[in-house]
Amino acid sequence: MELANKVVVVTGGGSGIGAAIARAAVAEQARHVVVVDLDADAAQRVADEIGGTAAAVDVSDDEAIRKLVADTEDAHGPIGLFVSNAGYVTAAGLEDSNESIQKMWEVHCMAHIYAARAVLPSMIAQGEGYILSTASAAGLLTQLGSLAYSITKAAAVSIAEWIAISHHHQGIRASVLCPQAVATNIIQNSPDYDPDASPDDFEGGVASGDGVLDPADVAALCIETIRNETFLVLPHPEVATYAERKGADRDRWLAGMRRFQSVLYPDGDLPGDAISPL
Repeated sequence: MELANKVVVVTGGGSGIGAAIARAAVAEQARHVVVVDLDADAAQRVADEIGGTAAAVDVSDDEAIRKLVADTEDAHGPIGLFVSNAGYVTAAGLEDSNESIQKMWEVHCMAHIYAARAVLPSMIAQGEGYILSTASAAGLLTQLGSLAYSITKAAAVSIAEWIAISHHHQGIRASVLCPQAVATNIIQNSPDYDPDASPDDFEGGVASGDGVLDPADVAALCIETIRNETFLVLPHPEVATYAERKGADRDRWLAGMRRFQSVLYPDGDLPGDAISPL
């Protein structure tokens, strides 16, 4: 799909990948871009920069997403591309609280469902529309040190797959973005953020092992994927190899991940050790 003359909505658009996609959409001659973020000031800054509209919305609020879509369609016409991009990361395993896991589930999983429910009716009426969801390489593999991130990003991939299968005949296209490390503020937005820690300290070095990419480069690949209407957006091509190895021999992959974990946590304080024996 070409973005020229399309209305584009980008959640998590106040910074990082979302802001870069918003800029790229304008460069592709999108008719109007709505920049959505929980941080109203951040959304407004990007909107002012690109000549778009800002909206402060909590993507985990179903009614707020419905209102966002309705307001956008009333003001600018049918939405051609909805980028469901908001997210954050935490560092915890089974010891994480139910409330913490549920909140991440709302942001990383339910937000994609809320967006699709809200935007698909008008897209189907048009006979075309595109949903780009941001997941993570963790959604195809796992995230050492973060149970909630692993399971919610896997769910995000599954939602995108389901949409791509179930609504293709109605002219709907879906893609899912699965990067490793990108130079964004996702760690700073974490409730577990320690300003004195490095990204490798926080993530165990998992995401940054294959390089930290610039958001503009990731956005450019997203635009190319949308143009070609292909499903997976893999800014780190190594992820495809890792996923193939996982699919080919799951037991071997699990053994390899256990070895990798021991390298990332050389002091022996492994993520699972937070659960103590009775």
